[in-house]
Amino acid sequence: MFKNGLLLVLSFCWGILTAQQNDSLSIKNGIEKPSILSTHHFGIFSNRINTNFKVSVPKKPTMSLSSASGNNFQPYVQIYIPQDPAVQQAQSKFIWYQRDFHFVDQETTPADYMNIVIDAVIKEFRWALEIPLSEKHELNVSLRSYLITKGKHPFSFITGDESLEWFHSNIAGGEDPYGRRYYGLNQVNFKYLDRHGNTLQLHNNDFFLSGIELNHYYYPSLSINKSQHLFFNFGSHLGINTSRFNPSLDLGISANAIKKVPLQNHYQLLVGVGTNVLRKNLINFKKEVVDLGNNPYLATVESEIEVTKFTKKGHYNALGVNYQIQSRYNKLKEADYYRLIGKWQEINGGWQHGFETLYKALSFWTFVYTYGRPQYSLSLYFKEDFLVNNAPDFQTGISLKLPLSN
Repeated sequence: MFKNGLLLVLSFCWGILTAQQNDSLSIKNGIEKPSILSTHHFGIFSNRINTNFKVSVPKKPTMSLSSASGNNFQPYVQIYIPQDPAVQQAQSKFIWYQRDFHFVDQETTPADYMNIVIDAVIKEFRWALEIPLSEKHELNVSLRSYLITKGKHPFSFITGDESLEWFHSNIAGGEDPYGRRYYGLNQVNFKYLDRHGNTLQLHNNDFFLSGIELNHYYYPSLSINKSQHLFFNFGSHLGINTSRFNPSLDLGISANAIKKVPLQNHYQLLVGVGTNVLRKNLINFKKEVVDLGNNPYLATVESEIEVTKFTKKGHYNALGVNYQIQSRYNKLKEADYYRLIGKWQEINGGWQHGFETLYKALSFWTFVYTYGRPQYSLSLYFKEDFLVNNAPDFQTGISLKLPLSN
């Protein structure tokens, strides 16, 4: 047993020094990236594509268990979207907070109407299995589920309302900058009325299985894999959404590139860039589903830089910085003439976020730490929305990955 362990370490170190990309020489397969998808209050009901920065098919089936916690807060806000082109043109001449459109009835002033309020700590629980099909093909199966909570201590110590408002009051942001204290800490208020009159409402401790995801990846063998240490993978993605609000099928594709740079003293630099596009609600399994944004496509561009230090024992420590930007949930043209109504006088700022952010691209920075060894890898991350869309404001996660015997 000792000899086998010694041979593994020696082979591993030799792989780093020679920069070979054969998985038999390394316990690390590309960038260590757990599922870092946000706990967005619309996104949790649909499939979203988690960018794959692996460089090859795993040698063994691999199981991962992940948990995330995100604080989502957006005060109650209403929106009117006039349907008359003449009214739309008139309203587009004013900045959104100066528009004076008043809805009377559908006959005299036809308009779409929606309202939303989001206040909850959303927890995600995800199980995934990576299955090698052949030398170049991999199948990934994932189940995602969610729990709606108040975020009280100690169960949401970092992402709870009390922690975030303590940070705002004592470090940065100011006293109650977005109205959490005004509306009350540690509460669940999760309700959305869509433009078709459908209601989505969740309560404290509501738990649901949101969907099943099937992802197929193809890893081509190219000469630049060895000559330039540059790798590619291409994915096709099928999502079956199972919640009562959005029973549907999503379909998507992805393309990713990873550059590997061997460094001295057992360090390694990896740079990944990926993009994907998802067609939401390609098929709906019932007549009426909640309208989770009238933009039928979600596109994502993502990049990550990771630095890894390998130890003499064959373990590694990796630090990664990830940036992701996702396309908007609603069609941009409506932002030219919508009318938002909220309690802007009662709170300091952000009262409009419930709908305004649905017309903007969402971006996140994520910082990931991974400790890995042949038997397992453990990743911790935190995600921050520096644009302060509060969807979520702050998110943390943990993921354990375990290779399984063939």
